[in-house]
Amino acid sequence: MRNLIVLGVVGLVAQLVDGSLGMGFGVTSSTMLIAAGIAPAMASASIHFSEVGTTLISGFSHHKMGNVDWRTVGILAVPGGVGAFFGAHFLVSLPAEVAKPWVGGILFCLGLYVIWRFLVLGGRRPDFKGKLSARFLVPVGLVGGTLDAIGGGGWGPVGTTSLLSSGRLSPRKVVGSISASEFVVALGGSLGFLMALGRSGINVGFVVALLAGGMVAAPLAAWLVKHLPARVLGVAAGGLILVTNSKTVLESLGATGSTVAMTALMLTMVWVALIVWAVRQERESRALAVELAAPALPGTPEFAGAGVKVRVKVRVEN
Repeated sequence: MRNLIVLGVVGLVAQLVDGSLGMGFGVTSSTMLIAAGIAPAMASASIHFSEVGTTLISGFSHHKMGNVDWRTVGILAVPGGVGAFFGAHFLVSLPAEVAKPWVGGILFCLGLYVIWRFLVLGGRRPDFKGKLSARFLVPVGLVGGTLDAIGGGGWGPVGTTSLLSSGRLSPRKVVGSISASEFVVALGGSLGFLMALGRSGINVGFVVALLAGGMVAAPLAAWLVKHLPARVLGVAAGGLILVTNSKTVLESLGATGSTVAMTALMLTMVWVALIVWAVRQERESRALAVELAAPALPGTPEFAGAGVKVRVKVRVEN
């Protein structure tokens, strides 16, 4: 019973992160389950079955908040579900460690790019133009869905990172669209695991505990995405990508456990500092926008100056 309560808390925290930043539920949950001695296939299967419920609520919540681009969801979801279905079958015999270091390295580099993109804006506000093409979305869906089933998490890191780096959708639209399309991914992965493992391979207790925690956090996460500024959300997501994938990259290079821990701690400290910086930039941008948009009021220097300019102009013309 105690383990189920802990898993419920894990599901709540994981969904809060996932629904806010577009990634984290699978990675967090699978880490906890595998650390508890659960086989990777059973851990991933339990996560995907619980995500059928959490992603449905999360997608609906994001839709109500206006965070979803349904064109993107329509193109991205089906390839993601297909990839998750076949990825579930591959997990039974294919070790995820083969591709994991390469994927981690790519995602780490994309995380750096995402942070750079939102920090170099200076005093300007982010500008998002254009549409994501099907040629871009379909491969992202296939790769993300496959890795999600094999590694117990991957849809958010691949999908959110790729869509953010494109610069076509605002962060809140990226997070909302990824969350909404993840329902199809979770459904495809669940069907794949059910066929590959049978009912005995699914731990109902784990599924219910993760689902209960995730259902509580999903609406709150959607609200956070709607109200967080694009610059802050982009930097937060990019930092999460770096911290999440640093362990995979360092371990593949043969780093010791202490080195991995120290690096993760340093990256976390830098991540927090960058978020603070992004918040300050956003406040400065908003203050400048308000100042430029506000009309001059009687009694203010700006109003007096405007009146002088008008009177001088009239006298010259007369």
